[in-house]
Amino acid sequence: MSLFPHITHHGATRRVTGSCHQLHLDAHSSLLIDCGLEQRADAPAGADATHLDFDISGVEALVVTHVHLDHVGRISALLAAGYRGPIICSEPSARLLPLVLEDAYRLGISSEPDQVARYIDHIKQRIVALAFETWHALIEREDLVCRIRLQRAGHLLGSAYVECDIHYVGRPDSHRVVFSGDLGATNNPLLRDVRPPERADILILESTYGDRLHGDRSDRQQRLEDVIDRALEDKGTILIPAFSLGRTQELLYEIEDILFRKSLLQVEACVGPVDPLQVIDWSELPVILDSPLAQRITAAYQELHQYWNVEARQRLSQGRAPLNFRQLISIESHAQHQKVVNYLKSTGRPAIVIAGNGMCSSGRIVNYLKAMLGDPRHEVIFVGYQAKGTPGAVIQACEAAEGFVKIDLDGRMYEVRAKVATLSGYSGHADQAGLVAFATGMKQPARNVRLVHGEYRSKRTLAAELKRRYAELGHAVEIEVSQ
Repeated sequence: MSLFPHITHHGATRRVTGSCHQLHLDAHSSLLIDCGLEQRADAPAGADATHLDFDISGVEALVVTHVHLDHVGRISALLAAGYRGPIICSEPSARLLPLVLEDAYRLGISSEPDQVARYIDHIKQRIVALAFETWHALIEREDLVCRIRLQRAGHLLGSAYVECDIHYVGRPDSHRVVFSGDLGATNNPLLRDVRPPERADILILESTYGDRLHGDRSDRQQRLEDVIDRALEDKGTILIPAFSLGRTQELLYEIEDILFRKSLLQVEACVGPVDPLQVIDWSELPVILDSPLAQRITAAYQELHQYWNVEARQRLSQGRAPLNFRQLISIESHAQHQKVVNYLKSTGRPAIVIAGNGMCSSGRIVNYLKAMLGDPRHEVIFVGYQAKGTPGAVIQACEAAEGFVKIDLDGRMYEVRAKVATLSGYSGHADQAGLVAFATGMKQPARNVRLVHGEYRSKRTLAAELKRRYAELGHAVEIEVSQ
């Protein structure tokens, strides 16, 4: 019995993506915490959403921390391997998970309507939604009791870290294992900040940004506004590549506030000298959301407004619609998409476009870039990380210069003459300070911390900082770096 609990990792050990951790409770029972896909450059040869490389016998439940594909993208493979247990997640994640998995299934496995419908129906039957901050019994036997509790992680709507409380007959105290999932940065415009757990015997901690500190996030909306002001002076289109889940909703929330204040100021400024920016009618500036998945997720975010933070809910009570404002135009069909691209390319009407995907490697943003990169009236604004080798990284490198980029498989090189800007402060992950605060902010510090979900340099740097901080606090903690 002393061998348990123990943990094996089936992803996110050497890389940033593919989170999948198995908590072995005894010789016959275990839990899976996430079942994610290793993506893009992180993926080893042969990695995909259709197979697993581990035995699932004895897995009693899958607990999902949040619905990004690097945490849920292998659920289809889990079901194909014969898993028929519950898929446990927070109440917001229960609403978002079918949307994300349906899109991934269509793109990666089959777009045949009957197959997609059967798959999503099966997913919905397996989902068990849990309230935050409440203990739930998963296993209750004479020799073993296991309870879990989901706590807000602040990464995106519904994201959670998982507390597992395990009690064995013959042991006087429970054993507490905490899986961080992905922890969010502070000052998210929609979400509540993460709070550390009470205690942990073992802490499985993400380390995505364990080797760096984010810039000040408190003025990021002002910096976004400044970039929009400058970009619209040329009456061009602002192109913002963004992923559908999380980042898009944050951008819409902040853009609505910018346009709301600009419109009020414009109404008040009816006399006196005319500001050059007054040639823009802020109350009529279109904000174009060109991503069917982002539209469905944004609609779900609106329905789940009770999970927003206090400030965001106050805007709703004031009669505002932060994610569904009047100027927001949603583009559904591909034909509509192409008409909008052609219209913005050929006219001088200013507009803001948010389209997927965030690294410009696919999705509808590609057609906008092909049409507009060669025109200096337009501007591309990056608000997320651009992986090395992606078209987004190449375009980003053209900031304050010009260059060429190959956007898709047609082989053509496109000249970058549009303006390019990068805005910091939009990371969805906690930085080193946030991770350390989470790990050291417990009333009873962890005895063992295992760093996952990060590059080796990030984990090594975070481990050194954690050792230093724990030593200052007078705590003896074993820190392991997964490899």
